[in-house]
Amino acid sequence: MHIRTTLDPISLHDVPDPDNHPCLYEGDGDNGLEIYFENEANKKAYMDMELEDRKILVGNDTDDYIAEG
Repeated sequence: MHIRTTLDPISLHDVPDPDNHPCLYEGDGDNGLEIYFENEANKKAYMDMELEDRKILVGNDTDDYIAEG
């Protein structure tokens, strides 16, 4: 699934013309998040952020894992 968001995560303002603003794509090409920013400074601030407890939702790939659900 490809998700496109035009809400700048730094300023929390909507980017009205995304084709003419900086963009960052996080994902593998088929599945990912396309994030638009008001300016390059906001994009850089977002990229420089380090989260203490980053969650990665890819599943458990250990040999003894059994999916429940």
